Amino acid sequence: MSQNSPTGVQGVIHEALERYFEHLDGADVTNLYQFFIDEIERPLFQCVMNKCNHNQTRAAEMLGISRNTLRKKLQQYQIEK
Repeated sequence: MSQNSPTGVQGVIHEALERYFEHLDGADVTNLYQFFIDEIERPLFQCVMNKCNHNQTRAAEMLGISRNTLRKKLQQYQIEK
């Protein structure tokens, strides 16, 4: 990683994006924003739910979202409660 590259979580995501683009080998890409939001949100919600022992109130607080939003996301990504 160069000196100007981000560190921490941003650095990991940056490296993953660089590898993703390398694998595309010049192919056209559409809906990239939504693709990556979906790719990042699922493991985020899974890890937070595990960390909170599947307590939705605690998980929503940790994420900074409402419990209703959390429930919708859990349903969207088919994450067990």
